[in-house]
Amino acid sequence: MQGKIIKIISNSFTVLADCEYICGARGKFRNLKVTPLVGDEVIFDEKKKIILQIKERKNSLIRPPIANIDQALIVVSVKEPNLDLYLLDKLLCLVEFNNIKPIICFTKLDLLNDLTDIESLMNYYKKIGYQVYRNKDKEICKIFKDKITVFAGQSGAGKSTLLNILDNRLNLQTNDISKALGRGKHTTRHVSLLPVLNGWCADTPGFSSLSLKEMSHSDIRDNFIEFNLYRDKCAYKDCMHDKEEDCEIKRRLGQDILTTRYENYIKFLKKE
Repeated sequence: MQGKIIKIISNSFTVLADCEYICGARGKFRNLKVTPLVGDEVIFDEKKKIILQIKERKNSLIRPPIANIDQALIVVSVKEPNLDLYLLDKLLCLVEFNNIKPIICFTKLDLLNDLTDIESLMNYYKKIGYQVYRNKDKEICKIFKDKITVFAGQSGAGKSTLLNILDNRLNLQTNDISKALGRGKHTTRHVSLLPVLNGWCADTPGFSSLSLKEMSHSDIRDNFIEFNLYRDKCAYKDCMHDKEEDCEIKRRLGQDILTTRYENYIKFLKKE
């Protein structure tokens, strides 16, 4: 039979077909150094409960371990924990690089007295081409149909809470923010696909700790999508928008280019 891996715990793979099957995997995968991932489409023996073949993937991540992702919902808290634009831009860069569609969702706006700065920020990310939502927007319910969506963002940003709002039958565990650390406590222990609004969602532990080290400096530059609108006007064809003179990106700072985006870009070049 053909099915989809929706959960992995240790060496037990939950495969969904006409019902759920708890399967093992053939030893050949270990010899081939291939690891079945959540999201994989597989061929399996329903009687012996063994995965026989992994169908070709359109993409995959090792951390978190998941395959065939359509889109990433980047959940951004504006308070408790505080807004982290460095992490947001890092996740956008990584998601773009892995050919996954990024979508941004801001949470906890009710904790702010003045939304002027946040609304300006949301409008900027919309203007450069990203879908942007508030967690209470009804329109967000439309994005999940027939998609595998990974949830990413800092601990305590409200990923599990948002999933519970989208489908209250999930009853996912949520935790309070640590007052000492200023961030949330991890509540998600393993990757699993959850049926949500006629699609599949994964609350993914470990996504925010991903590194940009596998990306070259030019990869990082090219995945700041608004830079690509103006780079042809730079004096140098391969301008890195850093130390070069006559750089169109630097000329547009504070106008067409958000200053925090540029500052984070420079940090990525130097620290990752």
